[in-house]
Amino acid sequence: MEQKIHVEKMEQAAELFGSFDGNIRLIEKEYGVSAVFRDSELKVSGEDPGQVDKALRALRSLITLAGSGEALTEQNVRYCIRMVAEDSEQQVQKLAGDCLCITSKGKPIKPKTVGQRTYCDNIRDNTITIGVGPAGTGKTYLAVAMAVKAFRAQEVDRIILTRPAVEAGEKLGFLPGDLQQKVDPYLRPLYDALFDMLGAEAYQRYVERGNIEVAPLAYMRGRTLDDSFIILDEAQNTTGEQMKMFLTRLGFGSKMVITGDVTQIDLPDGKRSGLKEAVRILKGVEDIAIFRFTEKDVVRHRLVQDIIRAYERAGRNKP
Repeated sequence: MEQKIHVEKMEQAAELFGSFDGNIRLIEKEYGVSAVFRDSELKVSGEDPGQVDKALRALRSLITLAGSGEALTEQNVRYCIRMVAEDSEQQVQKLAGDCLCITSKGKPIKPKTVGQRTYCDNIRDNTITIGVGPAGTGKTYLAVAMAVKAFRAQEVDRIILTRPAVEAGEKLGFLPGDLQQKVDPYLRPLYDALFDMLGAEAYQRYVERGNIEVAPLAYMRGRTLDDSFIILDEAQNTTGEQMKMFLTRLGFGSKMVITGDVTQIDLPDGKRSGLKEAVRILKGVEDIAIFRFTEKDVVRHRLVQDIIRAYERAGRNKP
């Protein structure tokens, strides 16, 4: 059986095939089909009509992404294949929206999965958003991008990033330097995201002006944070008391984003995660969104998804 897709622009066809035809080979291997481009038409042929149809649906989704200016990668291709398997590839159109912000090197930051798009919409539409999910889903990076977007639009005066230093009572004392130098390793992922989006010079300038603050969670106690975009990262390692303290720092004109992975809790035995508790207590509260990422939203190496799935299976089968 053979079916055809009309591709308007040669550039789209080149994007669709990918470097050394890597994208199209993934499609061919997944569905057992053959794809040939000639005279503005992409011909897809195979013995199983159902597989040919699925291949066409995946290719149309990829053409939609390419048409929105998205650079097609192996991750995009695998994601569209996954969406076709769930009969939800039409949702890929949601990813054709505007970029969140531009990095210091001119790279546009966009949600790469439907889940990431929904997460960003939740942040935009709610005062507090809790994002829970596995590593590699962009929980923190997208939250920082939304913070930078709000700051550049002058919707907030400050960006405040914080995370708990769960080992503070045990290991930090052995590290050299003052308190700030001791906690810097815990805050490094937050610095990295800000450096990427703002550049090191702009970041330093905003820090000196007080527009950006990156600090351990303990520094938040006793403060009221007005006109700020506040991000609490690694929230699974907060206690219930710490989480309540953080949430009650919320001031007028501010937004909060809380991110964490409940499968990676490093608290001492017997300590209940403040993130788990907050998700349970705040469910259904108006103007608070709770979003759960899945391994489908992982945008790191393909093996990261496989690793997460393997650990989930092991957890379910544990006696």
